[in-house]
Amino acid sequence: MKRPLANAPQAAPIPKQRSIQFAKFPPGQVPEAADVLARVDNLEVHADDPARTIAVAYDLRQHCLQKIEGELEDRGYHLDNTLLSKMRRALIYYVEETQLHNLDAPARLLKRSQSEAYTHAWERHPHGDHDDTPPEWRDYK
Repeated sequence: MKRPLANAPQAAPIPKQRSIQFAKFPPGQVPEAADVLARVDNLEVHADDPARTIAVAYDLRQHCLQKIEGELEDRGYHLDNTLLSKMRRALIYYVEETQLHNLDAPARLLKRSQSEAYTHAWERHPHGDHDDTPPEWRDYK
């Protein structure tokens, strides 16, 4: 359930707070799932049994919601499968994955040098010996 740390040795944490909604049946799975998640390092867990939710807080560089929920489903817990919950989950998965991808992307400069654009324009411009005009037309008076 852990993600490898980014390339930077002491990168700033990216705190996330999410809630995991469970299905109505089987009853009593919220406290059990909270106990399972409480044993995971660097993961803060708070169970709300009447609302069938578990609030989790974590650093995105170490955990992501997709892995946490996947681990719960692998252990046999049933998450809420309403359309709204599925859409919310998909959006969170996409946002977290995109954020992690952008952290790994190197910073890209738009231009390597200020004069490079002019250099390329000068190379493409016909000048000097690159003139395609026939010699008799150049000396015509």
